[in-house]
Amino acid sequence: MSATIAGLRRTIASAGDLQSVVRAMKAQAAASIEQFERSVTALAEYQRTVSLGLGVCIRARSVVAPTPDQRQRAVRIVVFGSDQGLVGRFNDIVTDRATALAAGQSGAVAIWTVGQRVHELMSDTGRVIEHSFDVPASVDAITTFVGQLLIADQALLDADRLIELHLVYNQIAPSATFRPVSIQLLPLDNAWRSRTAAVAWPTSGLPEVLATNAGTLAAFIREYLFVSLFRACAESLASENTSRLAAMQRAEKNIDDLRDTLGGEYHRLRQAGIDEELFDVVAGYEALRADAARTP
Repeated sequence: MSATIAGLRRTIASAGDLQSVVRAMKAQAAASIEQFERSVTALAEYQRTVSLGLGVCIRARSVVAPTPDQRQRAVRIVVFGSDQGLVGRFNDIVTDRATALAAGQSGAVAIWTVGQRVHELMSDTGRVIEHSFDVPASVDAITTFVGQLLIADQALLDADRLIELHLVYNQIAPSATFRPVSIQLLPLDNAWRSRTAAVAWPTSGLPEVLATNAGTLAAFIREYLFVSLFRACAESLASENTSRLAAMQRAEKNIDDLRDTLGGEYHRLRQAGIDEELFDVVAGYEALRADAARTP
């Protein structure tokens, strides 16, 4: 009995230690969510500025409908996941979305993964992973990461291929959940130019492009790609920590339930031990009384 009680006491103490770890992870996830959500909010205004600048450049340029491009077409899908676990179905959901997108493409599809967990899941689907990147750990690290992606993109853009670039990532949804989304960044076709040129200038004073329009347009396109990749990564990281926070909340509730159950069992066994000792004392007392009564 005493060994069982001692074992329960150790288990309850271990559950308490685990609960402290879970609470620390909850606090870290909550702080990370706020950090990445602030970066997305701050980026929204800059993204609008880039869109306005692109619209000005496109409207100022006489764009002739291009003839069909005869270059080899390369489809690339960048899938954003996580390096760490304890995120529920975060990686599974984005893997399913990327797999469905890849299945709908004609020809070869190059997969780039961001995060070790999603890399493993995408590999399990039978897809060949062309490049794999670690997940940035902070907002500052996202800038370096996006720079690496753009350098790799430029190397392919310089080749004799037409790049079709898709991003697949999780985005925070209402009610503190997330959902998978996919966006196409490249190529910048007529439909994209029409949408961008339709962005109205916010004031009555229309701007003019003073420098070479082609150079200015190229600069804005680089910023457009940078902002889009940065936002996708930041939203994915915010969603990852949202999923981890939800997982830690569930774990904390399970630990609370376990501690209540173990505590009840501990007190039951302890009371049973006390009752057994009292019965032994009473039985001993009765035996002594009986011996005393038989003694002349």
